[in-house]
Amino acid sequence: MWLAALRRLALLVSACVAMTALGGLLGAAIGQSFERSFSLCLYLLGAFLMIAGFFVGNRGPARVKSEAAGSGFTPFPMFGSRRLRWATLGEQHETMNQSAVFISLGFFLVVLGILVDSRESLF
Repeated sequence: MWLAALRRLALLVSACVAMTALGGLLGAAIGQSFERSFSLCLYLLGAFLMIAGFFVGNRGPARVKSEAAGSGFTPFPMFGSRRLRWATLGEQHETMNQSAVFISLGFFLVVLGILVDSRESLF
């Protein structure tokens, strides 16, 4: 079970790094150095994932019961009443796990961007 989870995490990390490498190649095509544009792409994607993880983790306990618009008292069907339900314990755990994955992956990408950045020498 742990081995399969680590394999999926490694696949996710490699896909994110490959996506940012494409952004680095694009930056190199417009005249910047590859290392600098690659590190900026790592910073941007890492920051985006950490912010997304924050908002996913702060999702409230109420969920929409059905996606169909209810019959409201307004003449506009999209503004009708929505039926809500409380999230199950499994849904709450899934939300927290998704948040943890987004934040840890974003943090890893930012640290990798710091290591790749060519402006400052760390060692």
